[in-house]
This record gives sequence, C-alpha cells and structure tokens, in this order.
Amino acid sequence: MKLTKERIVDAGMAVFAQVGYHNLSMRQVADRLDAHAGSLYYHVRGKDELLTLMADRVCRQAYDAGTEALAALPPTATWQDRIDVQAATLRHSIRQHPGGALLLAESPGVLSPGGLSLMERLLRTLLDAGLPAAHCGTAADTLLSHATGFVLQEQNQPPTPAVSAELYAELCAQFPLIMGGLIPRLGQDEKYAQSIRLLCTGFAALIPGGEPSAGQ
Repeated sequence: MKLTKERIVDAGMAVFAQVGYHNLSMRQVADRLDAHAGSLYYHVRGKDELLTLMADRVCRQAYDAGTEALAALPPTATWQDRIDVQAATLRHSIRQHPGGALLLAESPGVLSPGGLSLMERLLRTLLDAGLPAAHCGTAADTLLSHATGFVLQEQNQPPTPAVSAELYAELCAQFPLIMGGLIPRLGQDEKYAQSIRLLCTGFAALIPGGEPSAGQ
C-alpha cells in the first residue's frame, strides 16, 4: 500500500498508544508500516512533526464533534451551553486516544490548524457572549488547559489502594472534609461538567451588565 502522510499518522497514533510519548520513534512507526524508516521522511520531517500532526488530528476530531454538538443545540441555548458542548466534545475526543492528553500537553509548540480552530471558536463564543476582548484569550486558554489537564489526570489515575478499616478510620479523623460526607463525591462526568460551569460563572462576572451565574 502506498505510503502517505495519513497512513504515517495512523501508525504513529497506534505506536503512541503502545509505547507512550517519550518512547515513540520513527523506526517503530516504520516497522508498523512495514517500511524503511528513511522513506517516512519524504512525508514527515521527523518525530516532532509527526507528534504535531497527531495532536492536530485529535484537535480536528474535537472540532468536528463540537460542530455537530453545537448544531444540535436548540435556538434558546445560552453561551454557557455552547461552552459546555465544546468542552464536553473536547474531553471525549482526547479520551478516545490512549495518552491523548499527554500528546496535546507535550507536543512541540507548533501552530496547528486543528488547535487554532478550537481556539478561534471558543474566542468567538466568548466575544459573542459579551466577555471583554481583553479577557477572552485568557478565558479560552483556561478552558483548553483545564480540559487537557482533567483528562491527563483521568488517563494517569492509579488504582485506588486498598486500606484497612483501622487506616480508614485514621484518615477520616485526620482529613474529615476529604473522607467525610459533607463534600459530595461526584463521578468524573459530573465533576467535569460542574468544573466547566464554575469557570463560566467566573467569566460571566466579567460581562458588563451580565449576571454572575452559570445558569443564565
């Protein structure tokens, strides 16, 4: 089969899922394609460009998924609703790829169409909501960084260690807010949705004449 940039990215994603960010090599990608490593360089200049292309693919998938989700919103949807679906589809798209959050967090700092598209749409949503332009860049960066960081924690979450009844009692006494029942224990989906709404509450407070509430 003819070697193409798309096939190289496909192979790169597959190898990345197996060996992770730092262990990925062009030779491993070539082996998966049953090709000589040197032939890859006619299409991709090196590992950094391959990682950038892989990160761009994740961003493009998130953008396309967000486009569908936004189109499905009712006409009465608020700007917070539009932020919600963009954040939710971004998290879902990153989670579809093992190590996807690390890929976005550590990929070389090269501008990619997919990443720029996500940022442009978030900026437009915030500007249309009335958020002053001086705050839009920080707000959009915060949303994208939060989504990536949240999934990074999810994808690197170690198993919960088993504890004895005695140790559990000691932990409850020492950390009553963490271990007790006052603070609700939320599932990851609800925690993520709530965190996005909390960010939107802060953004809303900066909108002139707007209600500082994430439920408007």
